[in-house]
Amino acid sequence: MNNTKGPSKNIPKHESRHISEHKNVARCARFSPDGRFLATGSADTSIKLFEIVKVKQMKQPEARDGPVRPVVRTFYDHQQPINDLDFHPQNTVLISGSKDRTIKFFDFSKAVAKRAFRVIQDTHNVRSVSFHPSGDYLLAGTDHSIPHLYDINTFKCYLPLNFQDMGVNSAINQVRYSSTGGMYVTASKDGAIRLWDGVTASCVRSIDGAHGAAEATSANFTKDQRYILSSAKDSSVKLWEVGTGRLVKQYVGATHTQLRCQAVFNDTEEFVLSIDESLNEIVAWDSLTTEIVARWPSNHIGAPRWLEHSPVEAAFVSCGIDRSIRHWT
Repeated sequence: MNNTKGPSKNIPKHESRHISEHKNVARCARFSPDGRFLATGSADTSIKLFEIVKVKQMKQPEARDGPVRPVVRTFYDHQQPINDLDFHPQNTVLISGSKDRTIKFFDFSKAVAKRAFRVIQDTHNVRSVSFHPSGDYLLAGTDHSIPHLYDINTFKCYLPLNFQDMGVNSAINQVRYSSTGGMYVTASKDGAIRLWDGVTASCVRSIDGAHGAAEATSANFTKDQRYILSSAKDSSVKLWEVGTGRLVKQYVGATHTQLRCQAVFNDTEEFVLSIDESLNEIVAWDSLTTEIVARWPSNHIGAPRWLEHSPVEAAFVSCGIDRSIRHWT
């Protein structure tokens, strides 16, 4: 992320394919850390699990033995829409956070299990979930202003000692651990991006008004944990230096003011991707020069509401208000 302004890189043209649809709005998606699985969550309260090798087979010309089905599991155990998903870093466990105030654990190694094998009952709408890289802890971002830190062996919930409420409208839209778990970051409705200590669970830096008065919708770390990429309903995507809280780069030119969309890096962190709601396009910037290098029609009816990139290859998924899941390569 050095500031040398060379020419922008070219991002290869991506083509998308409809791979499945939910019965209602597709709200969120997450790849497993090894990139082998993809999970999507919907307002229809269901969760679909895809095997990426089957998604790729499906995109090949018609197989001789009939159509390939990329959805290998469907889970039905929530009462209300799914807000976020995450995969356990080592085991075949998927977690989901929902408006029904629960976090549910699904074991996807079992072919017939449709229900969760463990449930954490939270006190608030669970808007975002993130596993610690050890798999022993998880974070829940809720309508509460402080992230809830759970020990997954005891289900005990920890709150920081220097706890004070951040204010009324500071519900958390997204919470994400850094790659080592030493820190986590939250994007809040009050527009702040807050950095938390992974051990003490205390807030170590609050970038207030990170996006003016606009609601911050996403925040995640670069792999080296030196920077945070954030997006908000002010149609901007910003890159912050973790050590200083300084704004390093801005990625502009894509309108997002309505949906809780997120900005993401591609697998190599050479590009930043987000959604232009007004033009219904996926937009890609060169992460170093901040120049827009691609705009692709989303092929969704209505703007997609979520974008998630594979951690291991040049592929991402978009989730639509049109209920559709599209896989891009």
